[in-house]
Amino acid sequence: MKVTFLGTGTSQGIPVISCPCAVCSSIDSKDNRLRCSILINNEHGNLLIDTGPDFRQQMLREKVKNLNAVLYTHEHKDHIAGLDDIRAFNYFQKKYMDLYLSDHVEEALRREFAYVFADVKYPGIPLINLHRIDSEPFDLMGHHIVPISVSHYLMPVFGYRFGDFCYVTDAKTIQSEEIDKIKGAKVVVLNALRKETHVSHLNLDEALEIIQYLKPERAYLTHLSHQMGLHEEVEKSLPKNVKLAYDGLKFEI
Repeated sequence: MKVTFLGTGTSQGIPVISCPCAVCSSIDSKDNRLRCSILINNEHGNLLIDTGPDFRQQMLREKVKNLNAVLYTHEHKDHIAGLDDIRAFNYFQKKYMDLYLSDHVEEALRREFAYVFADVKYPGIPLINLHRIDSEPFDLMGHHIVPISVSHYLMPVFGYRFGDFCYVTDAKTIQSEEIDKIKGAKVVVLNALRKETHVSHLNLDEALEIIQYLKPERAYLTHLSHQMGLHEEVEKSLPKNVKLAYDGLKFEI
């Protein structure tokens, strides 16, 4: 299984275009972060987690020619807003796109993209098949996927475990029974918005505390705001098994 970080950033704390902050003016490409998303590839094809506002740009950058399915974590705009660009894959693949999502995400998609669900469909709109998921494990494209329920302040969010790989974003609190679902994973991805405390996201210390408890072989931090600081400087302060993820990072597990 190959994992590609399509985006490791967030809409939280994004400065204005003219901002002179160190991250905005950095020449290190690892400080240039699109909205959070990953692509998982195996012999059955490409599975995408979340279609954020940068979905089209991410697909073009990584030269993704085929996309088999999309799995959603939650309904915030920085994770669903790129849905309209599914239509390009409809066109080239000549088939509907399968979306795997909770009832909350389905409700948001029907509200935000009402034209996709209209009885009379305008030519060229995204063509999708909806597959409802809940907290029960399920099989998809050769993966046995275990949903992990986390809280994003008051919003329920799903993280996912794929065998020895676990991906959790937009978490603030994770109950002990859900933490247990992550234990034993060799590679864990966890959100860490910034160093300061935040109402709906783990900060750096909180994420590191969870990672220390889980003791994975490797951990990557994602959903990073500009307030986290420069990639190179932050990485120097991290434990040896923890890295900041960056856009375009790839690894196999």
